[in-house]
Amino acid sequence: MLISHADRNEEILKSFIEVSLKEDDDFLKIKETLTRIGVSSRKDKILYQSCHILHKRGNYYLVHFKELFKLDSKPSNIDETDIARRNAIALLLEEWGLYKILNKSVIDEENIAPIHQIKILPYKEKDEWELVAKYSIGIKK
Repeated sequence: MLISHADRNEEILKSFIEVSLKEDDDFLKIKETLTRIGVSSRKDKILYQSCHILHKRGNYYLVHFKELFKLDSKPSNIDETDIARRNAIALLLEEWGLYKILNKSVIDEENIAPIHQIKILPYKEKDEWELVAKYSIGIKK
């Protein structure tokens, strides 16, 4: 049986962390904050963004960039470490009061990366680093 593109995308969306924002402008705050959270190359001062906030069909999701490749039907080598990092970042942003997670059941409590494995760049230091996003939402290549 063939699965339609829409059905496949619906299944993928169910695996994303759905969040609710308190106010409309929170989307931009979260989007900017996520540019400063990820994996770093300290010697080169490069920060690779791990997660994005996705607005799709009126809902908001926190997703790892490799999950977005799957949504675009592109190859993705996402693994448990990526998901653990996504889970840790999702919980951290909720702890900071930036949103509320609606479907905590998609977060495996056994798979949350320790915070020391994630670089969180303070806003005041962002100009000292090269911020790299490996996925651009809304841009087709």
